[in-house]
Amino acid sequence: MPAGSGFRRWFSDRGGSAPSGGSAPPLVRGSQTKREGPVDLRRRRDQLEAQVAELQFDLGGLVYEMAIRDRVRVDVLVARAAALQDVDAELAEVERILHLEESSTAGACASCGAPHSSGAAYCWQCGRPLLVQLPADAVGSA
Repeated sequence: MPAGSGFRRWFSDRGGSAPSGGSAPPLVRGSQTKREGPVDLRRRRDQLEAQVAELQFDLGGLVYEMAIRDRVRVDVLVARAAALQDVDAELAEVERILHLEESSTAGACASCGAPHSSGAAYCWQCGRPLLVQLPADAVGSA
């Protein structure tokens, strides 16, 4: 396992001796700092893929080590699996956004289902308007 793995941190927190070599930040929901400004989605995808791989590796090692010691802590496993699930969900969303950018598809026509770009006003296949026009009095009441 990597030097800063979750199992080593968990094991050392409970009195075991784990080799030093760096520590990973705690896996607590909402512990990531929010950054302002543009995000390089391809770089973020690469970071998330590496993070998912490490979390999977840590979770597998944690299950194995608990099993061979016959001390399985389901609460710890569930917390680690939830952290993995959060990162995996973010990765899926970044990949979805990247796919939309690469395919230049912003949506589908409600009438025929043909894909359309973000700036389209009419469907290229059936010719129907993609935007719904509201009466002027409906805008002020919303």
